[in-house]
Amino acid sequence: MTETASIATTRTASGQLTDAEFPVQRGCPFTTPTEYEQIREESSIAKVRLKNGGEAWWIAGHELGRSVLADRRFSSDRRRDNFPFVSTDPETRAQLQSQPTSMLGMDGAEHAQTRRALMGEFTVRRMAGLRPRIQQIVDQHIDEMLTTPQRSVDLVEALSLPVPSLVICELLGVPYADHDFFQGLTGPLLRHTTPPEVRLRIQEELNTYLGTLIDHKLTDPTDDLLSRQIAKHRDNGTFDRASMVSLAFLLLVAGHETTANMISLGVVGLLQHPDQLVIIKDDPDKTPLAVEELLRYFTIADSVTARVATEDVQLGDTTINAGDGVVISGLAADRDPTVFAEPDRLDLERGARHHVAFGFGPHQCIGQTLARMELRIVFDTLFHRIPTLRLAAPLDDIPFKSDAFVYGIEELPVAW
Repeated sequence: MTETASIATTRTASGQLTDAEFPVQRGCPFTTPTEYEQIREESSIAKVRLKNGGEAWWIAGHELGRSVLADRRFSSDRRRDNFPFVSTDPETRAQLQSQPTSMLGMDGAEHAQTRRALMGEFTVRRMAGLRPRIQQIVDQHIDEMLTTPQRSVDLVEALSLPVPSLVICELLGVPYADHDFFQGLTGPLLRHTTPPEVRLRIQEELNTYLGTLIDHKLTDPTDDLLSRQIAKHRDNGTFDRASMVSLAFLLLVAGHETTANMISLGVVGLLQHPDQLVIIKDDPDKTPLAVEELLRYFTIADSVTARVATEDVQLGDTTINAGDGVVISGLAADRDPTVFAEPDRLDLERGARHHVAFGFGPHQCIGQTLARMELRIVFDTLFHRIPTLRLAAPLDDIPFKSDAFVYGIEELPVAW
């Protein structure tokens, strides 16, 4: 597959990329966008123009990106002036900032307290307890795939999306019968090209749905994450309905969209690299390493790690002023050749656990253990039970989500 043509760029004296709007369209999943390489070759940081007309510092280096993500002088608080919403106009921005913030947008003690209350739900032990059920869900969906007389399916519809959706619904206590409703909303929500007013309407619609769900759990709790969180906060006197809705929103959207896209991309990556696929076919004990490399290689959440400086900060030769927005490119960091040799090469035995596909620092993804387990179970089971799996369309015809906050695949025709 050939990479889509990059927008030609020129630089001002300050190093700003003047002709490209960020985030740049990703194009081919097997290459690094040229604009990221340009930034990295200079100093790993440049001021860029965002799609919404604003400006922010764009970081394209692994070491520099991790240092910013771990630096408490950079705030995650979306309510701060000049926070770099990459695709939101000023009017919609104001409306979004007036809503209760989620854990994703908290700093310091507030963030630590909220995260600590949730950590018990994602321990290695609790996640291991989910393994048999996840295996059962994967097997059931592959059983259904194998009953199709034409021996071909859209893998997104048949496996990639329903597996993590069902897992997160059962974990949170969200009725899976409603999955068509919330999946139909989260897709457009995560696209850069969705008009801001539509994105705001979608958020309001999802918040209304989740608010009703929270109200139901207040009076009729069940054995699920949201019910346990409600009980814990009520016992502590810290329950706030709006905050609980915000938490449910974050976990529901992040819990299925990210893993679903990683399943599809992982399958494409493995099928396009049969020399790598045979590694996990021959030795499933190497699948955990393979999952880390696939996470690094695709880094689907590229521009969601945005921050705003709370004071002047010196990053190498660059001064970030208080109030400046900063975006750390996860993809650029994970394709940094100073850290990962031949970064555009898929190498399942690389040992890439220091990637930033789950972020870094205080806000590192709380559900990463669950995501890793789902990916390992899916890849091991799928290629064991359907060893002749192949793409049923040329790679150039597969519709990639080049305009989305979470990179992925719209449809993935496979056959066997």
